[in-house]
Amino acid sequence: MNQPLSQDALNQIFLEARTFASNPNPWQDRAVTDAQLEQIWNLARMGPTAANSSPARIVFVRTPEAKARLKPALDAGNVDKTMNAPVTAIVGTDLAFYEKLPYLFPHTDARSWFAGKSEAELFPGALRNSSLQGAYLIIAARSLGLDCGPMGGFDAAKVDAEFFAGTSVKSSFLINLGYGRRDTLHPRSPRLAFADACSIV
Repeated sequence: MNQPLSQDALNQIFLEARTFASNPNPWQDRAVTDAQLEQIWNLARMGPTAANSSPARIVFVRTPEAKARLKPALDAGNVDKTMNAPVTAIVGTDLAFYEKLPYLFPHTDARSWFAGKSEAELFPGALRNSSLQGAYLIIAARSLGLDCGPMGGFDAAKVDAEFFAGTSVKSSFLINLGYGRRDTLHPRSPRLAFADACSIV
């Protein structure tokens, strides 16, 4: 039977976790390994998506050469924090996600639900589910002791041309990954209270 996580776990994942995105260099000089990135994905991939469609495609940008390719697509305010991050995850949305449904959702012909539809028809659902997977990626990274700096502020067309050329993948958002420097953080911004954001009917 499931049990609530410990208070320490809740603190690490949510209550004391911070977004490392607001300063030019919010990162410690600590590497993130291939094994850690694979472990992050292996956790994140277990989160639910509609019909197990799993449309997220992730490019982990870590090498100096790859960072040089990403840099021209970044808004000016995002350059330093991204170049200083050990890894930047490009979260993309595969509009041909349905091609993998015979494997991912084998108990019915789910591919036929989507094949032949236009990009405009496919995009909302694919983006919704890949965004969920991006959020799972953040939770997985935090669960494994890393910090995250999710952000927009980039030219998606340039990123797509550089990293997804010739594919059906469109970039959605970026997540800088590493070990944050808490001494660089501003005070945490407020969040909406339950009564301001929720209702029970």
